[in-house]
Amino acid sequence: MDTHLHHNHTESHLKSSDLLRDVVIGMSDGLTVPFALAAGLSGAVGNSSIIIIAGIAEIAAGSIAMGLGGYLAGKTEQDHYDSEVKREYDEVENLRPREIEETKEFFANIGLSPALQDQATEEIAQDKDRWVDFMMKYELGLEKPDPKRATKSALNIGLSYIAGGIIPLSPYFFISNSTEALKISVVATLVCLFVFGYFKSKITGVHPLWGAIKVTLIGAVAAAAAFGVAKLFQH
Repeated sequence: MDTHLHHNHTESHLKSSDLLRDVVIGMSDGLTVPFALAAGLSGAVGNSSIIIIAGIAEIAAGSIAMGLGGYLAGKTEQDHYDSEVKREYDEVENLRPREIEETKEFFANIGLSPALQDQATEEIAQDKDRWVDFMMKYELGLEKPDPKRATKSALNIGLSYIAGGIIPLSPYFFISNSTEALKISVVATLVCLFVFGYFKSKITGVHPLWGAIKVTLIGAVAAAAAFGVAKLFQH
């Protein structure tokens, strides 16, 4: 049985982590995938307009796909919580002795005396809603998700993907020669990947410099591979 106490400050941290996770997912893919696509096309075509059209199409499709993935993940979390709540209500109604023993076990694990275990369990069991909420948190380790989480996740990831995707594509709007535009795109995107990787790693507790280098290298390798493949097939 999970005896971890979920304090208020922890709950706020988890909510922030949800937003951070969404931004990281959307921004990292948004920077990397359109960057690789633009680099690959630059190795095959000289006209920036073609790359702009393909890039915009990819950003639109990618943001929708990523947003939908975030929505489905949030919806699955909500559905899972709802099904567990229903099961807990059924158990406190029909398997009351077993639930009482599980509740006592929790209090025993945090060091309460047998007398206090009985008293605390009796108090909680008087209110069915409070009892179910208690068992959801401390038996199953589940916090009630935000009912708007799925929609928020979809928007956060989708918009972050768009924001990231615009960066490697932006030089092609102003430079008609794709090779010249690619040079600017490489510099701008790698700088953004480094900065993004640095702050992401700093927030998540990873060594910032190593995290920044790793994120930058992933983007650079993806773009170089796409460019190389395009050149290979062009010849």
